[in-house]
Amino acid sequence: MPDTITILKLDHHGREVWRYPGRVLARDAHTIRLEGFYNRDDATVGYAVFKRGDRLVETFYSDRWYNVFAVYDREDGALKGWYCNVTRPATITDEAVSSDDLALDVWVSPEGIVTVLDEDEFAALELSDAERDAARRALWELVELAQNGRLPC
Repeated sequence: MPDTITILKLDHHGREVWRYPGRVLARDAHTIRLEGFYNRDDATVGYAVFKRGDRLVETFYSDRWYNVFAVYDREDGALKGWYCNVTRPATITDEAVSSDDLALDVWVSPEGIVTVLDEDEFAALELSDAERDAARRALWELVELAQNGRLPC
């Protein structure tokens, strides 16, 4: 198996939005952990500043409705926090990992402050009742993991 694979972010229709390479750090039957680097221009949002070159340790699951990115500063390596995406379960192959983003996100600061993001965007998506329920369960699972200090680094 290759040590570098392609990471694909897809929208809720399964259309490609963003792609970048990732180095495989670990994998098992349902999980892959990758190292990637933020490859967009610097972006300041209300809860953090994302900089080109920030290190991302990304954990994708084929049996969970989310993925988790630990974000580390490009300059000093300090943990900025965790960006958690509510998604359909990931498709993991030897060459790529992809997941359909369902707009709902969670930001967790290093101090454990949890911020739920993009609830309006999520509400506007055309999803089945089953998918909406699975996404809400994933959101609460992420919040619980964050509150218990159990997000992957």
